[in-house]
Amino acid sequence: MCRCTNRVRGARPRPHGDEPIGSERRVGGPRLRDPAEAGGMAGGAREVLTLQLGHFAGFVGAHWWNQQDAALCAPSEADAPPAELCPDVLYRPGRTPHGRETYTPRLILMDLKGSLSSLKQEGGLYGDAQLDAAIAWQGKLTTHKEELCPKNPYLQDLRSAEGVLSRDGIWRVKSIPNGKGPPPLAPATAPRPLIPTESSIRVWSDFLRVHLHPRSICMIEKYNHDGEAGRLEAFGQGESILKEPKYLEELEDRLHFYVEECDYLQGFQILCDLHNGFSGVGAKATELLQDEYSGRGIITWGLLPGPYSLGEPQKNVYRLLNTAFGLVHMSAHSSLVCPLSLGRSLGLRPKPPVTFPHLHYDATLPFHCAALLATTLDTVTVPYRLRSSPVSMAHLADLLNFSGKKVVTAAATIPFPLVPGQSLPDALVQLGGPTAWTPLSACGDPCGMRCFAQSVVLRGLDRACHTSRLAPGTPLPSPLHACSTGEDVLAQYLQQQEPRVRSCCSPPNSSAHLLLAPCKVAPPYPRLFSPSLGQHGLVLDGSPPGAAVESIPVLGALCSSSTLSRTLGDLARDLSTLDVRRWASFLDAGVEQADVEEALEELGSLAQCYRGGDGLAD
Repeated sequence: MCRCTNRVRGARPRPHGDEPIGSERRVGGPRLRDPAEAGGMAGGAREVLTLQLGHFAGFVGAHWWNQQDAALCAPSEADAPPAELCPDVLYRPGRTPHGRETYTPRLILMDLKGSLSSLKQEGGLYGDAQLDAAIAWQGKLTTHKEELCPKNPYLQDLRSAEGVLSRDGIWRVKSIPNGKGPPPLAPATAPRPLIPTESSIRVWSDFLRVHLHPRSICMIEKYNHDGEAGRLEAFGQGESILKEPKYLEELEDRLHFYVEECDYLQGFQILCDLHNGFSGVGAKATELLQDEYSGRGIITWGLLPGPYSLGEPQKNVYRLLNTAFGLVHMSAHSSLVCPLSLGRSLGLRPKPPVTFPHLHYDATLPFHCAALLATTLDTVTVPYRLRSSPVSMAHLADLLNFSGKKVVTAAATIPFPLVPGQSLPDALVQLGGPTAWTPLSACGDPCGMRCFAQSVVLRGLDRACHTSRLAPGTPLPSPLHACSTGEDVLAQYLQQQEPRVRSCCSPPNSSAHLLLAPCKVAPPYPRLFSPSLGQHGLVLDGSPPGAAVESIPVLGALCSSSTLSRTLGDLARDLSTLDVRRWASFLDAGVEQADVEEALEELGSLAQCYRGGDGLAD
C-alpha cells in the first residue's frame, strides 16, 4: 500500500478530497453531469464504478487493484509531467471518522460466504470501533466472537511495513520522510520480502494489498464458497439472488452511494465470472444498470479460469450453459461484452491453454491466470482512463460494437518483445501481424480472421525508441521506418495489417494509443517471467540479469472480428446437442426449456453478426 504524507491511500492532494467522509453518503453534491462535459474541463476526472462479481473475478480484481496501487506508488521527479493515466477515474478520496484521508477503489464486490479468509467484510481501513453503532441497551450483554482465520504471512508482512494498530484501535500509518507528518517508524528488524508463495494463496484476499471502503464488499450468505453443498452453480440461481429484496436493495444502496458522489460518471466496468452462477448475477446487474443509468457506458468482462477436465461432466455442462446464458443476457444489457480466458475454447471440448514466448505460468492456478488477465485489462482499458484526451467508455463501445457486434475479443503480447536499443518499427516488423498476438477470449486460432473494428494500446516504451534511428541515406526496411512519431508508427502498422478496418465505415473504426507508462508487475504479482527478461521487461542477450522484473511493456487489443462467428456458432452447436432435461438441477434453479431455446436462437443471431455479407468480411 502506498502512502504520501499521512494519507492512508497515497495520492496527490485533490480539490474535493475531503468531501466523502467515512462511509457517509455525500449530501447536496453537484449534479451528475454528462461525462462528455468533463472532456473539456481541466482536471475533471470521468469516474468509473467497478463491479466484481464472483471469486475468479476477485482474483483478477485483486491483481488489477494491486497494479493500480503500484502505479500510484511509482516514484517520479519533481518536475515530471502529470501521469498519463488519471487514478481518479477508478479511485475515490474520503476521510475516516478520525480525520485520516483515504483513497480507495470505487468498487462494489460480491462474493460468497467463506471467500474472504482473514479479510473483514467492512475492510480494515476504518476499524470496527468506528463503524459500530452505539448500543442503547443498558442491560447485560453477551458477546459471541467467531474465531478469525489465520492471516496470510504475506499480508502480515505487508501490514507490518505499512504501520501499526494503536491501543485505541486506530491504524497509524507510517509516514514517508518528506518533511510532513511525524517521523517514520523504524522497524525493529529488517523487513522480510513481501512476496507471497503460490501455496499460501487460497483466496483472492490473500494477496490483495489495497484497502477497501466499508461499502465495497457485499457477501452472499445463502451460498458457500467451499464445500460440495450450497454452491452457486447455475445461471438461474444467480438471477434469483438479485430478485430477492435483501440483495437487490443492498446493491442499489451501494450503487447510489458511489454514483451520487461522482461529478462526471462515464459508466461501469463489470468483472464477472462467466462459468458459474455469477453469470446470472451479472445478467441481472447489467439489466439494473441499463435501466437505472441509461446513457452511461457498461463494459462487461466475462471471466473464465484456466482449462477444464473432461472428467467432470456436470461441471462442464454447467460451464457451457452458464457461459451461453451469460453472454446472451449480458450482451443485451451492456454496451460491450468481452470474454477473457487463457483457454482456447468456450465449448465442451477442452483445448490446451494459450502460451506466451517469455512467460512460464501454471494454467491450473487462478493466481497465475488472473495475473495475466489483469495485465491485459490494465492495458486495454487505457483509453477511458487517460488524463489527456480520454475516450469515454460509451465512445469506445460505439467504436467497436457497430452493426450489433456487441461482443468483442481481446488479445495481448505479454510482454511486448523489445531488445535494448531496438526501435519500435524494427520490433513491429519482427513481431508480425495480429496473428502473432496471443488471443485471450477462448476463440481459438486467429489465422484468417477479418477485423471489423479494433482498439489497440501499446505501453511501456521509452520515447527514444518510438521511431527509426537509421542514418540518413539508409534504405528504409519498411514504411514504418519513415514515420516521424511513435503514434504514426503504430497507426501505420495497424493499417498495414488490416487495410480495410479504417476505410470500411465512417467514422473510422480503429484507434491506437501509445503510452510511456509500463505495466507494473512488482510483488505480489507472480514470478512468471523468463530469465531472459531484464528488470523493465526487455529481452536481453547473454547471461540472465540479477534483478527481478518490475515492469513490462505490453501490447493489448480489443477487436470485433470474424472469429466470433465461429466461436459463438460452435457454442450454439454444443448447446443444441445437450438434452438439458438430463440436467434437471440446472432447470430447477429457475431456467426453463423455453429459455434454453431462446438462448440458442440469440447465440445464432450474435454469430450471424460476424459473418460475411455485410461488406466487411468475405
